[in-house]
Amino acid sequence: MSVPQPLPYIERFEKLGLGMFVHWGLYSQLGMGEWTYHLHHRDMAEYKQLMHTFTAEDFNAEELVLTAKEAGCNYITLTTRHHEGFSLYDTCGLCDFDAPHSAAGRDLIREFVDACNKHGILPFFYHTTLDWYQTDFKEDFDAYLEYLRKSVEVLCKNYGKIGGLWFDGNWSKPNADWKESELYATIRKYQPEAIIVNNTGLSNRGELGHPEIDSVTFEQGRPTPMKRDGMQKYVAAEMCHTLNDHWGIGELDFNYQSPASIIEHLCACRKVGANYLLNIGPTAQGGIDPMQRELMRILGKWMKLYGEAIYKGKPHAATSQSTKNFILQGEDSLYIFIHDLGKVGSVNVTVGGKYAGAHTFNRVPEEIEEIAWMDNGEVLPFSQQNGILTFNATGYPYGMSTCVRVAKAKLKKQ
Repeated sequence: MSVPQPLPYIERFEKLGLGMFVHWGLYSQLGMGEWTYHLHHRDMAEYKQLMHTFTAEDFNAEELVLTAKEAGCNYITLTTRHHEGFSLYDTCGLCDFDAPHSAAGRDLIREFVDACNKHGILPFFYHTTLDWYQTDFKEDFDAYLEYLRKSVEVLCKNYGKIGGLWFDGNWSKPNADWKESELYATIRKYQPEAIIVNNTGLSNRGELGHPEIDSVTFEQGRPTPMKRDGMQKYVAAEMCHTLNDHWGIGELDFNYQSPASIIEHLCACRKVGANYLLNIGPTAQGGIDPMQRELMRILGKWMKLYGEAIYKGKPHAATSQSTKNFILQGEDSLYIFIHDLGKVGSVNVTVGGKYAGAHTFNRVPEEIEEIAWMDNGEVLPFSQQNGILTFNATGYPYGMSTCVRVAKAKLKKQ
């Protein structure tokens, strides 16, 4: 069986490498996560009143986009409507439960898209398929699906070219006919090169679903290599992940990932060719939480050193003694990712005594001309024989520890 060639727009999506997910809605005012309506058994009549205090006064679309750009992200996926049923965009008469009818009094998605276009970031739209607000979701499902389709049509028609649509909620009615073909046909009519994702849920991570899907998604955890042999169409992969334990802001959620964990997750994604979609949850009125902003800034510092490998590298067949270490293939180079590297000098004045020295990779047939660390250009001794590559991974200079260090191997011209 053969692997199909990716369509150009899917190949471009794979090269984006890193994106920022943004969960923001009425629930953000309660500071208890995006599922608070359902899990805390709230009354919808009372919950709806949150739209009258939703001023969005702290939402600065340009600041949001620049935060993503500083982190090294190439795209942002924003919740245009989450399960609560409230839309951040102008639904053009489909429903008055939207941002223009709220205290904000404006189309927040318009602001978001304009800022993305200004700064060269691709806008993606998250859109729920599960809806707690619309009574038709339970009472007249066909009518609800037409409302959903028309809502998506508004997004596809009114905001110019977008990167894609990210759906979430079909898992709530696993045996229902969601009329996906009609929904996706609407997208293709207006946005033929939009990436279509439909989250299959935590229990079905990475499953494909409908043949029109362009990328599978792995929610939390780590992605696994895609098995594309015999596929009718090449499908990309993406892993979405939270900075702490919630997608929407949790005021009392202190369980943040470390920068090292975030960097390792990113590298694990690219090892198997998947994009990494890292989530932030803005504050009640749309500001960026300082802790979340700083984590994104630290990731950006790492990306300035090694981003070339993240954007340009593709999975390589090389294997290593360490299950963490791996190689990515570039056009005229290889990118070698080394975890748990030690430091140069005495361990008495640094934390930890991790290994630095010879690292060996098998299944590397490419002829290498030179290997050097990407962060400081230090040239590293190496040897090659019968597809076995061994090189001396010198330790971090004192004052530096990037969690994962990347060396670039320049290939000999054929």
